[in-house]
Amino acid sequence: MAQSLGYLKETPSQTAGPYVHIGLTPNFCDITGVYPQDLGTALVNERTQGERIVITGRVFDGAGAPLKDAVVEIWQADAAGLYNSPSETRGSADPHFAGWGRGPADAVTGEFRFETIKPGRVPYPDGRPMAPHVTLWIVARGINIGLHTRLYFPDEAQANAADPVLARIEHRDRVSTLIATGTAPHYVFDIHLQGPQETVFFDI
Repeated sequence: MAQSLGYLKETPSQTAGPYVHIGLTPNFCDITGVYPQDLGTALVNERTQGERIVITGRVFDGAGAPLKDAVVEIWQADAAGLYNSPSETRGSADPHFAGWGRGPADAVTGEFRFETIKPGRVPYPDGRPMAPHVTLWIVARGINIGLHTRLYFPDEAQANAADPVLARIEHRDRVSTLIATGTAPHYVFDIHLQGPQETVFFDI
């Protein structure tokens, strides 16, 4: 049963520590018997509707080095722009699309990878359609509060130009940090925690 957002208080945050992979993706760390497979590893199956895409990327620290202990989670709408959520009121989301995924960074390259679908357009609270996007949450050693950002698609220039969230970014030169590179079906989205290429993060 869905809880009212005002019913429970927010749990205090703390750094994920050096063991984030062990706790969130035990099979990835060769710790078997906890789950048949790590939670969030499969977003799609053979019956999922929509255009199949792959999203890869790395999380970089302020010195430009990739974090090899980061974990990235994504949340997105299905191909029709519907979320797999009990609060979705516009229709029934694709039952064959999880809508949520979790990907650990590779221990050698630092790359994360998601096999998913390109999301449909979701309405902003005032009814305007947002551009297709994927929400990302990043956690790693030294990050006290998980970081939230968004990935937008480079082949959706017209929709991106009219997106009400992107329009709120004051420093327009930073909008590009939210736009993936590459072309369908493979998009690349690198996340920079600090420095001149710092990704825009959202306070939500």
